[in-house]
Amino acid sequence: MKPTILIVDDEPGVRSSLSGVLKDEGYNVEAVASGEACLERVTRGPVDLIVLDVWLPGMDGLATLARLRERQVDTQVVLISGHGNIESAVRAIKMGAFDFVEKPLSLDKTVLVVRNALRQRRLEAENQALRARVDRTQMMVGESYAMRQLREQVAMAAPTNGRVLIYGENGTGKELVARTVHALSRRRSNAFVEVNCAAIPEELIESELFGHVRGAFTGAVADRRGKFEVADGGTIFLDEIADMSLKTQAKVLRVLQEQTMEAVGGTARIKVDARVLAATNKDLQQAIKTGQFREDLYFRLNVIPIFVPPLRERQEDIPLLADHFMAELAREDGRRLKQFAPAATSMLQRYPWPGNVRELRNVIERLMIMVPGECISVADLAFLRQADAPRPDAVVPSADRLTLHEARDRFERDLILRTLAEQQGNMSRTAEVLGVERSNLYRKMRAFGIAPSRRAEEEEAV
Repeated sequence: MKPTILIVDDEPGVRSSLSGVLKDEGYNVEAVASGEACLERVTRGPVDLIVLDVWLPGMDGLATLARLRERQVDTQVVLISGHGNIESAVRAIKMGAFDFVEKPLSLDKTVLVVRNALRQRRLEAENQALRARVDRTQMMVGESYAMRQLREQVAMAAPTNGRVLIYGENGTGKELVARTVHALSRRRSNAFVEVNCAAIPEELIESELFGHVRGAFTGAVADRRGKFEVADGGTIFLDEIADMSLKTQAKVLRVLQEQTMEAVGGTARIKVDARVLAATNKDLQQAIKTGQFREDLYFRLNVIPIFVPPLRERQEDIPLLADHFMAELAREDGRRLKQFAPAATSMLQRYPWPGNVRELRNVIERLMIMVPGECISVADLAFLRQADAPRPDAVVPSADRLTLHEARDRFERDLILRTLAEQQGNMSRTAEVLGVERSNLYRKMRAFGIAPSRRAEEEEAV
C-alpha cells in the first residue's frame, strides 16, 4: 500500500509543485492550506507523513505540531519555512519533528528527506510490532491462585536490586520469570545476559563468566569480555546454578561480595554492577549437605526466593495456556486456529505434564501440524495416554525416588497451596483448616518459598 503524505502550506504554488513531485515518486498526496485544516484531516484517518509549513495564517506550523502531539498523533512531520532560523529548527526537532527544510525548496533534497522520514516511520512500526510479539511470547499466562501469587512475588522483587533465586522443575518457566523480573526492574533498558551453567564445559565456564586476556590459554587469540562485564548495569541470569563446579562457585561468590572480578589470565580488577538472578531445578539444601554446593553462595543468592509451580498444580491454567500457544503458533506459521472439544480439554487437564509448560507447548505445536480438521478431539490426544501409562515391568530409577523427608515436604507444600487456593489466600482460614497456628503457617510458607498474597494480608489487617 502506497504511503499517504499530507502537504500543509498556504501557497498554492508550493502545494501544486510539491504534490506533483511526490506523486511522481509513487506516493498518495493530499494538500491543505492551514493548520486547522490539517488537524481536521487527521481526525478523518491516518496519514504517514505531514509536510508542514511553519508560517501559516491563523495557527502556525509549530502550534499545529504541538496540537498534533497533544492529540497523540504520532505521524512523522517534516517542517518547511521560507524564514527558517536555528531557533525554530531546534524547537521543531525537540517537539518531535523528523527534519526541518528551508525554502526555497530543493525538490531533490525534499524528496530525500521524505524518503528518510517514511523509512524511519516504517522501522519504528516494525520495532513496535516486534516488541508486541516479544511481549506476547513472554507473558506469564494463568489465573490460578499459584500464578496470581507468582506474579505478586515478581512484582515485589522486580523494582529492587535484591538477588533472586528461582526454584522449579524443568519446563516450568524459570527463564520467563527471570526475564519478567528484569523487564519490570529499573535496569530494563540495559542488558539481560543469560548463562546456562549446565551447557558450558567446565574448562570454559570461567572464561565465559569473567572473560579472558589474549594468550591466557590455547585458543585465546584476543581479549574477550565476560558475561558479568557485558551485564554491567543490567541483569545476569545464571540458569542451572547447581551444575556449577565448586571452583567456579568460589569465584562467583567473590564477585558478589566485592563487585569486582579478574579476567582469566589477567591481573586488572574490573568493577561490575550486575544484578544476579539464578535458577535451579535441584534441592540446593540437599546439595549443600552432600558438599556439592557452597552454603555461603546459597545465602548470597537466596535473598528473594521465588518458586515456579509445576503445571499439575495449576490445572485450571492449562486451557488458557493451550489457547495462548495456539494463537502464538498460528501467527508464526500463518495457520488457522483450532478448537478443543470439551473432552479433549478435560484430558489436557488430567495429564500430569512431567515436562510442564514446555511439554504443553510442544504438544500444541504437534496438534497444530498433525490434526487436519479444525477441532481437536480426545482421539487426537491418544499419544498422551500412551506416554502417561507406566509399563508393567517398569522400574523407577533410584535417582528419581524421593527420600522420606523430600516426600513429606512436597506433600506439605502441595497441601498448603491447595488450601490457600480454596480459602482465596486468606491466611487465618487456611491456618484454621490445616489445624495450625497462623505463625507456624507463615514459617512453613517461608521455608517452602510461598509468599502470602498482599491482598489477603491487607484484608486480614482490616
